[in-house]
Amino acid sequence: MKSPVVKRSIVIAGHKTSVSLEDQFWDALKEIAASRRTTLSELVASIDSGRNQGNLSSAIRLFVLAHFRNPSHGREAPDHTDKLGNARSTVA
Repeated sequence: MKSPVVKRSIVIAGHKTSVSLEDQFWDALKEIAASRRTTLSELVASIDSGRNQGNLSSAIRLFVLAHFRNPSHGREAPDHTDKLGNARSTVA
């Protein structure tokens, strides 16, 4: 049985590293990079520099999840958001 996790090498800030992700996360990451008109390496470098702890593969999975949970990610945020960036109702 083929492993669902694929290990790929990527260059981040001039250093080669390997990242293990499922194909679906690789595909989503490429889609996000294309939509932002950036390279996969630049996007991963940005994710890497913004993580506080944990491994890079986990940080990438969480980034992809947050991106698709909040489609306005990268656009102007609503006036009222919770700590995860999700719009809250302002109706009392």
